[in-house]
Amino acid sequence: MTTPLTTRRVGPVLATLLMLLTVFGPISMDLYLPVLPALTDELGATTSAAQLTVTACLIGLAVGQVIAGPLSDRFGRRGPLIIGTIAYVITSALCALSPSIELLILARLVQGLAGAVGIVIAQAAGRDVYEGGALIRYYGRLTVLGGLAAIVGPLIGGQLARFTDWRGLFFFLAGIGAVLLVAVLIIFGETLPSQLRTSGGLKQTGRDFRTLLADRLFLGAVLVSGFVNAALFAYLSGATYILQGIYGLSPQEYSLAFGLNSAGFMVFGYVAGRAAERWSERGTLVIGIVMTAIGALGLLATGLWNLSLWVVIVSLLIMVSGVAVTSPPTTSLALANYPQLAGTASSVLGCTRFGFGGIAAPLVGLGGACTVLPLGIVTVVSVVLAVIAQIALVGARRPRPEISLSSNGDAVLVQES
Repeated sequence: MTTPLTTRRVGPVLATLLMLLTVFGPISMDLYLPVLPALTDELGATTSAAQLTVTACLIGLAVGQVIAGPLSDRFGRRGPLIIGTIAYVITSALCALSPSIELLILARLVQGLAGAVGIVIAQAAGRDVYEGGALIRYYGRLTVLGGLAAIVGPLIGGQLARFTDWRGLFFFLAGIGAVLLVAVLIIFGETLPSQLRTSGGLKQTGRDFRTLLADRLFLGAVLVSGFVNAALFAYLSGATYILQGIYGLSPQEYSLAFGLNSAGFMVFGYVAGRAAERWSERGTLVIGIVMTAIGALGLLATGLWNLSLWVVIVSLLIMVSGVAVTSPPTTSLALANYPQLAGTASSVLGCTRFGFGGIAAPLVGLGGACTVLPLGIVTVVSVVLAVIAQIALVGARRPRPEISLSSNGDAVLVQES
């Protein structure tokens, strides 16, 4: 492995800021969901059009990472992060001021693009300042914080909705962005020295992507992560209709079930980070896939034989926790050997997670909202594809390509290790 040139020292303040940058995605996605019906009524929109505000943000979060990652490898982490955070503040305010559903959808798309910068920089900068066991622990903490944000987002949104409308919630998001912008300006120093940056414009970016995708382990880790997250997004899309519509849970009871799953996500994400560090990345990944498969099969069985509510709740908990277990090892396996391309590698990983999730989420609704079967089918198919990627690409121990920098700063393949 090529030896990274950066100094592996980072204080708790910077570490905390890096992890907080990951809240852009989940907070942007679900903070305003409790007031989505009110938003629909005020703007005179259809339910499907209002739901497009969620989809638009999801697309932005996926595409934005592909753009921000290579830019951060070329120009450093700090500049793109500052620009992205400023854009997030502005677009969040524009969401609050949108006079029509069409303009809100457009603003949400751009908000997602801007929010993606924080996500990809958090992962890439973590790769800049951590290595070895500390890097795995860091990715485990990112998983935990993502689960925490998933819990806090709807709860904060629901509480704020007692005092303000949906426009006020978007102003709240703008405020979060402003606070993080100040923190970035004060705390975040450049983590990628100029001698480690890539150069060469779009052609070099294309070569960087080809270098990454030619690595079977990188590709396998990315695909496994994408497929298990497809199951997770299917759950997020279909669980509310299943638990409230089919099993008759009240909104409060649903929030408890949602909180239970998010708590499982946090706990198992933390445990997985420790296990991957102290035991085995690949072994931890296999356990996560098995857990996800057990949960998905439970949902499929419920759809086929109309099993009880407790089977659904336990199956969702096991599946969501399994996805959390896969997150630290897949992130570490994908990024650990690419210090010079950490931004680009992180962008591929993040885009795949959100992209596959965006494809899976609407599929759950194709079979209607009166049965668990569509969710069971989508999650089982997702896990089967993850298993195939694991066996074909991750499980086989093949040499990994190593990269270094040429005299002009381009990333090049130098050896096999």
